[in-house]
Amino acid sequence: MVLTSLELVFKSAEKSKHLVLPKKRIITSDASSGSSSNSNKNMLEQQSAGLANPVKKGCSQFAAVLPNDQTELIRQWIKEDTPTFDVGGYVVGGKQEQAKLLMKSTGVICGVPWVYSTFEGVLGCQVEWVGPSEGEHIEVKEGEKILLAYVYGPARNILLGERLILNIMARASGLATRSKAASDIAKQVKWHGSVAGTRKVTPGFRNVEKYAMLVGGAATHRHDLSQMVMLKDNHIWSSGSITKAVKKARSACGFSSKIEVECGSLDDAEEAASAGAEVVMLDNMDPSVLKANAKILKHRYPALIVEASGNIRPHTLAPYLSPDVDVVSMSLQQGYGAVDFSLKIQPNASPRSKM
Repeated sequence: MVLTSLELVFKSAEKSKHLVLPKKRIITSDASSGSSSNSNKNMLEQQSAGLANPVKKGCSQFAAVLPNDQTELIRQWIKEDTPTFDVGGYVVGGKQEQAKLLMKSTGVICGVPWVYSTFEGVLGCQVEWVGPSEGEHIEVKEGEKILLAYVYGPARNILLGERLILNIMARASGLATRSKAASDIAKQVKWHGSVAGTRKVTPGFRNVEKYAMLVGGAATHRHDLSQMVMLKDNHIWSSGSITKAVKKARSACGFSSKIEVECGSLDDAEEAASAGAEVVMLDNMDPSVLKANAKILKHRYPALIVEASGNIRPHTLAPYLSPDVDVVSMSLQQGYGAVDFSLKIQPNASPRSKM
């Protein structure tokens, strides 16, 4: 069998994943001392405690919920970016190099697990995280660059992962930043409920976007069609009624899954609750109407989970928060900005020794 050049890179990377790191280095910024965090200390304590799935330095605690093996998807992303020739890779070759991962704009750091999975898990490089940790909101001044990590390995392999990692971190950090802004609004008024995203994720990017919501402090809502039953207007219209749809759904999902019904009126919500739905979504209602309906529902069905949704954005969130509303969902993953990062090879550095 003849292997493509990219397959040869993957095969070679499998043989050279582990390199010897310098013993010690404490650097957090190219322009300043940067920010410090107790999260790294907590993560090291978790690792020393012998947890089954310890997270790596720089990662959020939520990294432990990610699939253990993401190499297949990462390889697909790299192949998509290198479908034929890699002339740039040919130019730099396999010379051992050192690169700096830099943060260049303000936001919440997110996407670190994919830095490790891509460079260490697929491309045979090594990552040394030295800067602020995932989940920290970092203020970056104009012209400043915050040093996050060093990447060591063959030049071609570093550059194969460069754009992929920068794209992931830019988007994940942007979404985490937006999620934090929304969840902070709820915290400021001491609201008891959850600010949640939706299932309106980018195909192929689901885990990254759902993870970014967690890192930013928001709830993920359901991950996919299999996680929770949600009966929306199309299900109701096709089934004939809310009651019929709920009963049929229950016959298939049993007791172990919640059923949520999208409702456009108080009557719809009462029918859904009476039929056995655990969650009702009050959709596209004016905040005052929504609060009044939620109060009635909570009085009649105390165990019912009430969700508010429909054209809600972080800047319009506050009026929907109420003691009778448990969840406010919005499309956090649509319309978020990107955070700027770069990865720069250090031409005058001696790989793995001089920093």
